[in-house]
Order: sequence, then C-alpha cells, then structure tokens
Amino acid sequence: MAFRDINPQAPVHVLVIPREHYANLADLAAAEAGLLAEVVAQAHEVAVAEGIAGDGYRIVFNTGANAGQTVGHVHAHVLGGRPMLWPPG
Repeated sequence: MAFRDINPQAPVHVLVIPREHYANLADLAAAEAGLLAEVVAQAHEVAVAEGIAGDGYRIVFNTGANAGQTVGHVHAHVLGGRPMLWPPG
C-alpha cells in the first residue's frame, strides 16, 4: 500500500509499505524471495504516477534508530519533485 507522509520532506513524499509485518529492511530482505523487489517496483510505480520518474527521485529505507527509523514496520520513502542533492544546500 502507499500513502503520503504526514511530515513531507519533499514536494512528493509517499510511503510504500508491505501489508505483511517486517520490522525493518533487513527483515524484509530475508523474507520470501521477490518481496523486496516488489516494494521497490511499487515505489517506482508511485514515482511514475506522481510525475517524478523522468526527472529523478529517491527511495529511502531507514533501518534502526540511528538511521532515523521511528516506526517499527518497514516502509520505503519515495521522495522527489525537487533536486535531491547531498549534502543538502
């Protein structure tokens, strides 16, 4: 499933979440074959639907507290609609 982030960090900020529970990216990667690929494919479909696939977008998985994971269910952030430069600024 996919829905907009309640605290967007970019003009487009959509979360893509598997229905089954996996605590983090490592758990998702160890799950049934193809599930991680399906989440990434759905993230790309969101980018297409939001009109950001052509200019570029970012897919982010935060895994663990030090990476900023605040929800105990894996989810991909699809971010775009502006330059996503690193470092910011």
